[in-house]
Amino acid sequence: MALAEDTPSKYVTLVSGDGLEFVVLREATLVSPTIKGMLRGPFTEAKTGRCTFPEISGEVLEKIVEYFHYWYRNRDKEDVPDMEIPVEMCLELLQAADYFNLMPSRQEGREAA
Repeated sequence: MALAEDTPSKYVTLVSGDGLEFVVLREATLVSPTIKGMLRGPFTEAKTGRCTFPEISGEVLEKIVEYFHYWYRNRDKEDVPDMEIPVEMCLELLQAADYFNLMPSRQEGREAA
């Protein structure tokens, strides 16, 4: 029974600063080195499978979660079209992408991660 308790859940919960919760496939979130570190290190998040981001709004976190799913679905494909980003969210999403280490120059070599 101890083995089952040590095995991480297939899903994690991401919580925005305004309290919105998103249950996301763990493997999809691992594109973010920030979340990967939280879930693999000796942190509460690794034990609970719950990551809280007090500085990120629910609207922005929802779009980040959408990106995680988009990346996960298309990770083995070539010539993937760009994801649509609402212009009014660009600055906030850029800041969140930086926080989660999702900047394009940092994406190279992710397949091995």
